[in-house]
Amino acid sequence: MNLLGTYSETIVDGEGIRFSIYLAGCSHHCPGCHNPESWNPGAGEELTEEKIQSIIREIKANPLLDGVTFSGGDPLFPGNREETSEPCHDIRQKFPDKTIWLYTGYRWEEISALPLMQYIDVLVDGKFIADLKDTKLHWKGSFNQPIIDVQKSLQSSSLYLY
Repeated sequence: MNLLGTYSETIVDGEGIRFSIYLAGCSHHCPGCHNPESWNPGAGEELTEEKIQSIIREIKANPLLDGVTFSGGDPLFPGNREETSEPCHDIRQKFPDKTIWLYTGYRWEEISALPLMQYIDVLVDGKFIADLKDTKLHWKGSFNQPIIDVQKSLQSSSLYLY
């Protein structure tokens, strides 16, 4: 799995001040995507254990952070799914008070059973649709993308919106 980059402080990738991790690889190829260079799973650099530990140190060093966001590309690109679980697990273990958000083009129904969902607090799902784009939307690119409270949804077997 490859890392495209990180933002140590951002307010556009979820609620509050977030540390954002952008992973390479996306098969959705949404027309109008703001980050088409992220589609290539070979872009960026390999996300090694050393890099994960460096990210964890950066998160630990910033008491202002409300949480961590995984985006891309698509963190749930088939080649990323299992490997995305490791940093999610590590972050959940080391920072239980911080929320973990994840952006994906896959729908809740397709991914809710993935083991890594146990670490995710909020999921923004669905492909970006240019015709439904609105720059005034918070935390998502198009109207069709629900913002899901993952833990409530998993506990109840119903979809809870955030």
